[in-house]
Amino acid sequence: MWKKALAPVIITIFLVLWFGVWLTACVLLPIVLWGKLLGSLLFASLIGVSVYVLVQRIKEIRSGEEDDLGKY
Repeated sequence: MWKKALAPVIITIFLVLWFGVWLTACVLLPIVLWGKLLGSLLFASLIGVSVYVLVQRIKEIRSGEEDDLGKY
């Protein structure tokens, strides 16, 4: 099971790190407050969505559904 989940986990780690860098940049750059808030909200949301999709994918792998298109 973990062999099949390895690729989504690695990709999610890279995405979270990448979005984390941008989130940190939004906070540290000297821009107006609304820009910091908007950028922070955007990148924090992207991190949350990435983790949510990873959890859903792991659930699919555990249930034995290999193909995402099998639902359609």
